[in-house]
Amino acid sequence: MLSGNIMLRDIGNISLIKIGVIGAGRLGRALAWCLATHGFDIHAAASRTEEEARTLASRTRRCLVVSPQHVADTCDLIFITTPDDSIAPTANSIKWRSGTGVVHCSGATDVSALSKAASDGAWIGGFHPLQTFGDPTAAALTLPGCVVTIEASDELNDALSAIARRLGCKINLLPPGARGSYHAAAAYAGQFLNVLLAEAVRVWKSWGGTEEAALQALLPLMRGTVSSIETAGIARGMPGPVSRGDIGTVRKHLKSLSTVDEPAASFYRELAVRSVPLAREAGAISQETAAEIMQILRN
Repeated sequence: MLSGNIMLRDIGNISLIKIGVIGAGRLGRALAWCLATHGFDIHAAASRTEEEARTLASRTRRCLVVSPQHVADTCDLIFITTPDDSIAPTANSIKWRSGTGVVHCSGATDVSALSKAASDGAWIGGFHPLQTFGDPTAAALTLPGCVVTIEASDELNDALSAIARRLGCKINLLPPGARGSYHAAAAYAGQFLNVLLAEAVRVWKSWGGTEEAALQALLPLMRGTVSSIETAGIARGMPGPVSRGDIGTVRKHLKSLSTVDEPAASFYRELAVRSVPLAREAGAISQETAAEIMQILRN
């Protein structure tokens, strides 16, 4: 068993770090497989079913399939990758060793969910890859290069940051108490894109179009917008009639959407109102034009 100080001092020597994973769902599998391909020793895994744990272990060198307690007893750094509601019950059910690291991978759950591990003398923290995990195999390949959000004590922060850097990930250090806001911010760039596209498809279907045709047309547009944001920033990279001060087109949009239904027009108004300050920030429209657009939208 490594002491905590030895673990941190030798974080660059991957052969000395025994990593355990509790929870072999999509995130757990993707993280374990990614760590294994980057030379980390995935020493032991546990999950709700032995089959899940064996699936995780199948792509590592010599990962043991054991109980959660055995993972805690034999590993130096343990990732709890269960569903959010199971993190605290899982941590509370285990007797932890002093000086080991216990980390959950939830974006929204407070690190205090691991308070039982802290009271047992372990170092606790959060290690959240800002990535989608619908397909664990694909996620294991795309995880390197993403942003990993870390919240931990200084001792554990150094170790987790070293792991993230070895994976080629960018690091976002999060202060205590900010996880709800952080995760909500991520939702706008994650799940709410699906909501926006669903609304666009609904409007597209109003004249008899199909979802397939809508996505063929709109996904390249979305990619182009993201590319513009990457090069020019949010405000200057924003396309559309508001950014051009095209008042007539804004009026036409509202008139057309009102024939679809009022929720469609209301949703458009809410988004358009929030686009006006961006257009002003980019210097694309005058204060007078901005005021006229706002009056149209609010009416």
